[in-house]
Amino acid sequence: MSSGPTPSVLDAGTQMFPDLTPAQIERIRSGSKLRRVEAGEILFRPGDTGVPFFVLLSGTMEIVQPGLNGERLVTTHRAGSFTGEISMISGQRCLVLGRASEPGEFLELNPDGLTSLIARDAELSEVILRAFILRRLALISNHLGNLILMGSRHSAATLRLREFLGRNGYPYTYVDLDSDKTSQELLDRFAVKLEDVPIVICHTGGALRNPTVQQLAECIGLNAGIDSTTVRDVIIVGAGPAGLGAAVYAASEGLNSLLIEAEAPGGQAGSSSKIENYLGFPTGVSGQELASRALTQAQKFGAKMMVAHSVVKLNCDRRPYKLVLDDGSALSARAIVIATGAQYNKPAIANLKRFEGQGVYYGATYIESQLCGDEDVIVVGGGNSAGQAAVFLSQTAHKVYMLVRSGGLAETMSRYLIQRISENPAIELHFNTEIVSMDGHTHLERVDWLDKSTGQTSTHQIHHVFMMAGASPRTTWLRGCVAMDDKGFILTGRDLDGLAGASASTAWPLSRPPQMLETSLPGVFAVGDVRSGNVKRVASAVGEGAICVHLVHRALAET
Repeated sequence: MSSGPTPSVLDAGTQMFPDLTPAQIERIRSGSKLRRVEAGEILFRPGDTGVPFFVLLSGTMEIVQPGLNGERLVTTHRAGSFTGEISMISGQRCLVLGRASEPGEFLELNPDGLTSLIARDAELSEVILRAFILRRLALISNHLGNLILMGSRHSAATLRLREFLGRNGYPYTYVDLDSDKTSQELLDRFAVKLEDVPIVICHTGGALRNPTVQQLAECIGLNAGIDSTTVRDVIIVGAGPAGLGAAVYAASEGLNSLLIEAEAPGGQAGSSSKIENYLGFPTGVSGQELASRALTQAQKFGAKMMVAHSVVKLNCDRRPYKLVLDDGSALSARAIVIATGAQYNKPAIANLKRFEGQGVYYGATYIESQLCGDEDVIVVGGGNSAGQAAVFLSQTAHKVYMLVRSGGLAETMSRYLIQRISENPAIELHFNTEIVSMDGHTHLERVDWLDKSTGQTSTHQIHHVFMMAGASPRTTWLRGCVAMDDKGFILTGRDLDGLAGASASTAWPLSRPPQMLETSLPGVFAVGDVRSGNVKRVASAVGEGAICVHLVHRALAET
């Protein structure tokens, strides 16, 4: 018997590794099978898919993370505890090795059985999902992933991969080649060139030199559980707030649902440091936290997600529709929800592309804030995203210069943010101002900006610029299939009435009128920032995603 105080159920460690009650274990027993294990028996390894959920009745199990320097112990499960973390419901590859350290009896439940259990048992669902989320966070914070990323803070490619892993909630170990001389000497010995950095060492032991995001996703098996031959009820393109809202409601209502996301869940909102006017979060919530919770919720109900792939074409001549991906493969669906959002516009600055990732950024996350240190930075834009970035960066930067093309913020930014900015001594507002040139050697060093009200151009020694001005829809892959406005945003519902100049391919073809969020293509819907006339708020995007699923059911009933 242990001495000392009994741990509180509110303690993070207790919630991460809770002991199930006898009644809870009995409810799990009905859908599982009894398995006798011996000491030393390995039940799962890193890279495995379809890993079962185990509840220990007796004996013990070690969870370890194999690495280049041997094994690192993550935890030891004992009688009453259970195995698993987020990869068990996401369908991704396992990150750790499970080995019986003492003989005993375990309950074994397959992935489908676990999904069914979580859906029908609210109490167990809360206990298991909370533990899974906390365990994944612990793996991330303790760098207990099965991937090693060796890179440089001065490398745009390194920043791109770190952002991808971070926003997808994937644990990894980072080796900074700028400070780790031993690793740098090792790479020199193997003639690794500057253009080969970053280096990624996968769980299989293979090494990738300066991989693309798609190659990295394949290396860690983010899409391992996706069956490309299935004709799904609905495919949701884009995992921003609108797409995630649609995925949660579609999956919870029994639709076979797949999310496709080119980068990471959350969209533009996913890079927001803190959203303070979203319902139910009085102290604010980061975009990444909101997105990761929503994705876990969707996966809890059985939704699947494909990441690091873009849809390049929609074959819209017949149903089920086919979505062609960037690798040439195709996915079929009876209905489609377009939630691809919008991307920040890139100003016409001669050498802007040269400094992207090396001083010019399109999101302000923790990683970028660490790069800035105690330096001066520029935020370009006058919307909520720019305001949130300025407030967030002001916590670490010496000075934040906020450049706004218009003469004020009242029409484009929430009042609480305007007040926060105006009262922050670390933020300096410049209206009617825009950047006209950038310069530097390998990294951004100097910025010239023009004050249009005075006609004066000034030079500033600034190494970090955050571009968050304007937005253009991601709809080029839909041309010829759905009707759009003159800016490329998708027309839906009543906006399609009497559409002047509509071509035969984008005219509404049915006798019934289009539904509220339905495009000119029956069974294809548009939600969030990609939709013409959208309200640029996270809450409205989530609401459109939820409403859309009701309309999807109606469309499916017609086929």
